[in-house]
Amino acid sequence: MIISVASGKGGTGKTLVATSLALSLKERGRVQLLDCDVEEPNAHILLKPAFVGSEAVFIPVPKIDESKCTYCGECARICAYHAIAVVPRHVLTFPELCHGCGACSYLCPEKAILEEGRQTGIVEWGHSDGVEFVHGKLSVGEAMPSPVIRKVKEHANGGGIVIIDVPPGTSCPVVEAVRGSDFCLLVTEPTPFGLNDLVLAVGTVRELGIPCGVVLNRAGVGDNKVERYCHDENLTILLTIPLDVEIARLYSRGVTLVEGLPAWKMAFVRLFDRIGDIANERSGSAKR
Repeated sequence: MIISVASGKGGTGKTLVATSLALSLKERGRVQLLDCDVEEPNAHILLKPAFVGSEAVFIPVPKIDESKCTYCGECARICAYHAIAVVPRHVLTFPELCHGCGACSYLCPEKAILEEGRQTGIVEWGHSDGVEFVHGKLSVGEAMPSPVIRKVKEHANGGGIVIIDVPPGTSCPVVEAVRGSDFCLLVTEPTPFGLNDLVLAVGTVRELGIPCGVVLNRAGVGDNKVERYCHDENLTILLTIPLDVEIARLYSRGVTLVEGLPAWKMAFVRLFDRIGDIANERSGSAKR
């Protein structure tokens, strides 16, 4: 099963939930945590993995062979991202704008465009206390995290439990990270900002056709509008984590919830079992 842990806004506790869930399930078999928040990965701070390997992430960008180029401008016309400009007797390329789609080289009538790799980040992997760990790091100044996220997800094992720590928000990196999941946990907080961004996240996940449930973090602050929204939208609140000074103190020291407060382990095991029940019910309904 692949479970993605997402939220509409940052700071709701995605990594707290993702790391604690992974550590709680390690006795169930092979467990893997993929930190796909490649612009600011932080799951490693809590899990403290021993890294054993890494690889660079490249995207293909155009390289012009001007001995073949006729400066027809077809490449610039076809590029949706304005990464190529053709001026009299010269072609300008802007690698930072290139999305690596390959349209320019494929459609060049003179076959004057080759592709070369440009590094946009790295992926590192290792292990921590029985949990396999993979994360990506987007290079400083890069604007496109999706290629790094895809490379991280290529390391997902096919025979165990995969937990994906998703970037915050509802934009392209979130869609890339959540796509292909069996279930999405949406972590929120009972505040106006939490509710606003939960609504956006629910819409995104439903558009992708992925079943979802809610984890309510910092319960006890704010109001009950998140609970009312979940009731009205038939969303199950699968786990409630209270606003607790001790939890905040542990997190600030880089200690996961289930390590600092072991009593929470069974709560996360039950959370996983409830996710399995919901996923199975949905699968059964689809077959009928």
